[in-house]
Amino acid sequence: MNWGGIGLDGWDYFTFAMYFVLVSVVGYWAGRKERVNTGDYFLAGRTLPWYVVGSSFIASNISSEHFIGMIGGAFVYGICVAMSEWLNVGSFTLLIWLFIPFLLTAKVFTTPEFLERRFNPALRFVFAVVTVISNVVAFLAAVLYGGGLAVQTLFGWNLWFSIILLGVVAGGWAIYGGLKSVAWTDFFMLIAMVAGGIMVTVLGLYALSGDSRSLIEGVRVMIERNQAYTGVWAEAARHHAQQMVHLDTYNRLSVIQPVTHEVSPWPSLIFGIFSVSIWYNVLNQFMIQRVLGARNMYHARMGIVLAGYMKIFMPVIVVFPGLILFALHPEVLTLPWEQVRPEADRGYINMLGTLIPAGWRGLFLAALFGAIQSTVNSVLNSTATIFTLDIYKRLIWKQADEKHLVRMGMASSVVILATAILLGGFIGRISGSLFVYIQTLYAFFAPPFAAVFLLGILFRRINGTGAATAVGLGFALGIFMKYYVTQPGHPVWLEPYANQAIVSWCFCMAVCAGISLITAPPRPEQVTDDLTFNWRRMNIFSELGEHWYTSVVFWWGLFAAIIGFLVLLFSGLYL
Repeated sequence: MNWGGIGLDGWDYFTFAMYFVLVSVVGYWAGRKERVNTGDYFLAGRTLPWYVVGSSFIASNISSEHFIGMIGGAFVYGICVAMSEWLNVGSFTLLIWLFIPFLLTAKVFTTPEFLERRFNPALRFVFAVVTVISNVVAFLAAVLYGGGLAVQTLFGWNLWFSIILLGVVAGGWAIYGGLKSVAWTDFFMLIAMVAGGIMVTVLGLYALSGDSRSLIEGVRVMIERNQAYTGVWAEAARHHAQQMVHLDTYNRLSVIQPVTHEVSPWPSLIFGIFSVSIWYNVLNQFMIQRVLGARNMYHARMGIVLAGYMKIFMPVIVVFPGLILFALHPEVLTLPWEQVRPEADRGYINMLGTLIPAGWRGLFLAALFGAIQSTVNSVLNSTATIFTLDIYKRLIWKQADEKHLVRMGMASSVVILATAILLGGFIGRISGSLFVYIQTLYAFFAPPFAAVFLLGILFRRINGTGAATAVGLGFALGIFMKYYVTQPGHPVWLEPYANQAIVSWCFCMAVCAGISLITAPPRPEQVTDDLTFNWRRMNIFSELGEHWYTSVVFWWGLFAAIIGFLVLLFSGLYL
């Protein structure tokens, strides 16, 4: 099936140009004085207010994985992909109440720096290298490929040219102004993303409503067709279920899926928080960096609370469009399996072309490019931070002064960006969904470090030998599982990448604890109150807001309750 491209008129180009002008002005203004020392360039001088922390945290997370990959994932799999957003309630809660007080007290620049102080220099180096590799392969290259695919579809340009152009334009402000430029441009880009995303969803629902032109009727039709009880929708669901979950059918409107489900097996609802989400939201430098750059603990916590409310809302703009696409074009799921997911990844561009009137499409292109640009900016800045402070300064030039380190951060950003552009051009040769590609890499890289980090801060008996052994064997197990599931006779439940992540995490927890207990305990300076939790002295109840309407407790509790309601609503019991 050929979705087709879209046409743009003068107003579209004008809107798109104005977006870039605004972002450029903000990026220049925010970063004009931030190249003096590493604290300013890499952590924005620790001056970010809560609304910038939260908006940048979410804007960094939203990328072509969402507008291209996640919408395509919802088209193929249904509402269950929303759990990649809603499950963050667990890691956000741990971040607000445990990790933020802990990390801000430790006053570290990077997570590898913390791992060296808690364990040993070798683990810091391994984590830094793995972070650089995962950032380039799983984040930058994939996001640039998704954006390049969109540009190619929209304008008919060569894919390589599209990726190069997008990388140069998107990475510019990260190289120029550091974290402060990234965070403040993220704040304004998020507005464009949300505005554009809402309009696509609204117009899609209007298209489903027919002559009634009613949003309520559009929602009713979307739900009815995704229930897939009759007609071509039922046929498409049956055809897809046999290939995806080895069953005769599946519930597209339930977040609770069989253990064999490719992207959302039910065990991941329990263990996904610990095996992947903690790594992504806490250990992942490009996410946690804006938290480390907050003015104080209150601004850091309220920033994550704001991000939590955005996570509630995100499925409206990155999942509902996929459900709308299935309601409009169920016949795509009857194609051969190797064609389904690449076609699904082109679905958002099709929606722009068929639903959005000329003159308005520039806004939605700004939303898509804002998502790509914010992620490229954030990942590029954080990767340069890791390379400069954890690899270059640590191993190559220990006596480098502040100005030299900032220049090295800028130079390494250029090299990292060029590498990601090169890799991005080859991702299209990997068959399958962009969403699945990225999530599979997360499930491989995350569990070993998530396990040793959690054990290391909670239990003082954990040592560097146990942590290093767990990381090494964890990656070896991950590679073995990838091979094992290609062999005949393997258990079908092990095929989903989320289940592999759970097995790896549990294995690493056991290895880390076991090896630590049979080897020498860590030195006293490795288990101070700055590096491990002291439950009696850790003051997690300070800086929570003076009034109920500024209270971290109130707004966090409401956010968690809403997520709980949504998970229950889409548990398969009511829809």
